[in-house]
Amino acid sequence: MTHNHEAIEAYILAHMDEESEYLKALYRQTHVKLINPRMTSGHLQGRLLKMLVQISRPHRVLEIGTFAGYSALCMAEGLGEEAMLHTYEIDDELEDFTRPWIEGSPYGDKVRFHIGNALEEVPLLGEVFDFVFMDGDKRQYMEYYEMILQHTSPGALILADNTLWDGHVVDKAYLTDRQTIAINAFNAFVAADKRVEKLILPLRDGLTMIRKK
Repeated sequence: MTHNHEAIEAYILAHMDEESEYLKALYRQTHVKLINPRMTSGHLQGRLLKMLVQISRPHRVLEIGTFAGYSALCMAEGLGEEAMLHTYEIDDELEDFTRPWIEGSPYGDKVRFHIGNALEEVPLLGEVFDFVFMDGDKRQYMEYYEMILQHTSPGALILADNTLWDGHVVDKAYLTDRQTIAINAFNAFVAADKRVEKLILPLRDGLTMIRKK
C-alpha cells in the first residue's frame, strides 16, 4: 500500500511543533527574494536541528553554508546561556539579505555570521566545536569533513546535509554529475571511517548524523 508523499509530509507538519512567525516570514522571503530557495532548511529540518542542539547542549556550534540563515536561527533557539554559533557563507551576495534576518532575530546575539571560506577561516578561530551542521558546497564535503574533525571535541555531533542528493546517489543517470560523484565519495568515506559512528536519515534530501569517537 503506497501513500501520497505530500499527504504524509502535511500530516507530519500538522503533528509537530510550530515554527515561529519570524521563521515563517524568513522562509517566505527566501522564496520571494533568493535564487534556489529550496536550499533553505524549512520547518521539519529546522525543528529537528533545534531539538538536537537542545539534547546535545553544545558550547560551540559551527555551521558551514548559512544561505538565508534559517537553520542557524533554529539551532540558536536551542542554545544554552553561554553557547555561541559561528556560521559561514562563502557567497558574499547573500550578505545583504541574510545579515539583517540574523541580527534582527531574538537570537542574533548568539550567532556570529561570517562571510568567507570556512576551510580557510575556521582554523584561525581557535575554537573547538561540539556540534556542526555542514551544508556547504557538496564538491568540498571531504575537505570540510577533515577540517571539522580537526576542530571538534570527542563526542561532537556532526550533521551533513543533502547526502542522498534528491535520490541521485542511486540514479545511474547522474553517475557523471560532479556533485553526485562528490557526495557518493563522501558517503563511502564516512561509512568506512573508524573515527566516527554514523547513520543516514532519509529526511528531506538525506541527513547524515556523525558522532566523533
